[in-house]
Amino acid sequence: MGAMTYVIHGATGAQGAPVVAALAAAGKAVTALTRNADAVVDGAQRVAAVGYGSTAELTEAYRGADGVFVHLPVVSEEDRQTYARNIVAAVRAARPARVVFSTSGAPTDPETGGATAALVSGLADIGVSHAVIAPTFYLENLLMPYVIDTVRERGVLPYPIRADFPASWASHLDVADAVLALFDRHDITGVVSVGQFPAITGPDLAEAFGAHFVQDVVFEQITPEQFRRSVTPLIGEGPAADVAGAYAAMSTLPDRSITPENSAQKLLGITPRTTGQWLTDIGL
Repeated sequence: MGAMTYVIHGATGAQGAPVVAALAAAGKAVTALTRNADAVVDGAQRVAAVGYGSTAELTEAYRGADGVFVHLPVVSEEDRQTYARNIVAAVRAARPARVVFSTSGAPTDPETGGATAALVSGLADIGVSHAVIAPTFYLENLLMPYVIDTVRERGVLPYPIRADFPASWASHLDVADAVLALFDRHDITGVVSVGQFPAITGPDLAEAFGAHFVQDVVFEQITPEQFRRSVTPLIGEGPAADVAGAYAAMSTLPDRSITPENSAQKLLGITPRTTGQWLTDIGL
């Protein structure tokens, strides 16, 4: 039998790169899927320009893989639906040994979850060994220029949630730790929640940033509309409007906390980084 190979989507991106690094550190062979075949991907044995738009390319990439890490990019919902169908068709045809899908924080509820929910149910129908990683909020969202610059310049952490809204924040590094573990733990299937528990509030985040930067930092709730304007230059108008819509919908909820029963803490024995640990680990 050849070396175990792991196929990682978006290998140069915010989600894929930490997974490539974690696998490489564990001595596993990585095939990095990127938009650009000339991309240099540290830790990857092979780089392939494979997009979500071609079922044939995906099938070829997945065939013989010991693990595939999938997440849907931030594009229009219509494109995401197409990508989800293509991934399901490719997994059905290629039958990799294991698939780990991160929802990237999108809902998996069949009524409202759209492409994410379609991909979750599609993978379940195929009968290939798989697990679904469900983070809620990414700490990396706080690195957007608008947020981090306001922290540094004004001692204010702006975010579109209520000050009393507890959420189970997680970093891309925590998700990568969970992906690595789930590639080895075929006995664990279904949804694995990744995030801090107990959940933390905006003022808790501000306090951690203050301690790290050794300055006073206070939390400030901003409107989804303000947030939309700040992220539009980064992700484009359509996706920014979708993100703002998600935060507007969330404002009616009491919290976004994981449930301990299906958490990485309980199922995998992995405790996500505190906000302070994460700030140190990314070298800010």
